[in-house]
Amino acid sequence: MPTDLFDLTDKIAFVSGASRGIGEAIARLLAQQGAHVIVSSRKLEGCQAVADSILANGGQATAMACHIGEPEQIQATFAGLRERFGRLDILVNNAATNPQFGHVLDTDSAAFQKTVDVNIRGYFFMSVEAGRLMREQGGGSIINVASINGVSPGALQGVYSMTKAAVISMTKVFAKECAALGIRCNALLPGLTDTRFASALVSNEKILAQALRHIPLGRVAEPSEMAGAVLYLASAASSYTTGTALNVDGGYLA
Repeated sequence: MPTDLFDLTDKIAFVSGASRGIGEAIARLLAQQGAHVIVSSRKLEGCQAVADSILANGGQATAMACHIGEPEQIQATFAGLRERFGRLDILVNNAATNPQFGHVLDTDSAAFQKTVDVNIRGYFFMSVEAGRLMREQGGGSIINVASINGVSPGALQGVYSMTKAAVISMTKVFAKECAALGIRCNALLPGLTDTRFASALVSNEKILAQALRHIPLGRVAEPSEMAGAVLYLASAASSYTTGTALNVDGGYLA
């Protein structure tokens, strides 16, 4: 018998960092399931291309530029969301940055600050603004894209790993404090995925070979393989799930 547990018809979903990679895959799947998806990233052009493609395939999408490292842009974005849609059912915090790849003792202060501003402050205030909208309507779902690096720090990715650990903790904070408002908050922990963001790892044969030895499934994930987990966390299928960190890592953390 068919189930509508994954049906997102009439839901409004906002996906940051959705112009490519994991964010794009998430946006496309949520739209396929009936959601009106706000496709967002720093540059409008890339967002519009994804939104146009969704529309061409019969889905609903709107492109909206927002740099989550800039608090003023977050505020303006949510003011626009409130005015145009009046609600938000799903927030996927996916946009992130990792400008430093090197030994922790060589960390550059500017790179440190940029990583914290986007990966921690950005996620936090995106969640605050979304949560305020969700509180008014009686509920919603926030999904934070963290990383397995938040559990087991990645080599030469010290600051990035620290911020992703903070995202996992942040997820639990929002889950506990917002549950009574009908707002669920969960985290996705992707493993090594073939994206431009991870190109420094995937394109280096030596690093890739070493990484694959620790992945039981023995391969790198495709971005689309992350989207199904987000659909679960966004939909009624996960109605009793909050505060969890869902590993989608080919068995790496096992």
